[in-house]
Amino acid sequence: MMVHIPAIALLLMVAPALALSAPAPSSAARKVIVTGAGGQTGQALFRKMLALPDEFAPVGIVRTESSKSELVKSGGIPASSIVVADVARDADALKEVAKDCHGFAICTSAKPVPTGETTEEGRPLFGFPNGLPQVVDWEGQRNQIDACGPDTHVVLCSSMGGTDPNHPLNALGKVDGKGGNILKWKRKAEKYLIDSGRSFTVVHPGGLLNESGGERELVLGVDDNMEGTDSRTVPRNDVAEVLLNAFRYPKVYANRSFDLRAKPPGDGVATTDFEALIESLGGKNCDYSLGEIA
Repeated sequence: MMVHIPAIALLLMVAPALALSAPAPSSAARKVIVTGAGGQTGQALFRKMLALPDEFAPVGIVRTESSKSELVKSGGIPASSIVVADVARDADALKEVAKDCHGFAICTSAKPVPTGETTEEGRPLFGFPNGLPQVVDWEGQRNQIDACGPDTHVVLCSSMGGTDPNHPLNALGKVDGKGGNILKWKRKAEKYLIDSGRSFTVVHPGGLLNESGGERELVLGVDDNMEGTDSRTVPRNDVAEVLLNAFRYPKVYANRSFDLRAKPPGDGVATTDFEALIESLGGKNCDYSLGEIA
């Protein structure tokens, strides 16, 4: 009896720590890189994959050490699963971490922030203090695509609105006609991915909501068409679920580009079959002859 007591005591001490850590991935789990893992949508995808260790062995990429520290402190994410790299400047680091990966999720985006100034009409002006759209959404995403091997399935989280060159998002950060054009730079990166010959899935979410996922009927479309629902929004968690399932079902999600919105709660039935969801498009893809590419 005396021999077993210390072992039991040790187990009781270790158990709480084990419960707080992410499950270890199985040897059959697919390695998937998730960039923008410190952001809201990227982090949602990263956490979903960490919770499925039999399927995925995700590696999250963040831009700064402080972002890595915040992720670790938030719980459930081991430091060993996070890599610090600036996607716009650390091309070699991206290639190193992407070695032998099965999938690559691009969840990076330039983020507009109010400058504190206003226009003559009193509207707030926005800037991009952490990287201009040309740098983050074009050069950074191009680096990520180039880091992937020819057999890597690349899933790119972009944005609706790309068919409209005069979309209000393109005006953010523009000064004297220069800068801004975030949707045009995103569209340039999308076309670069499509032309790269790699297996791809491009998702254009509508306006992102910080609300619970898994409670709404999701609607896919193309070319900013509003067919299926008048809603222009979708919860981030539902976007992450679609990105996740693009890796789960690569055969049906390969070489697809589409828009994603959600019906209001209570309108329709919550989406659970993600193969049926992509099949609801009937083979349609977004048309890149529409709109403008930077």
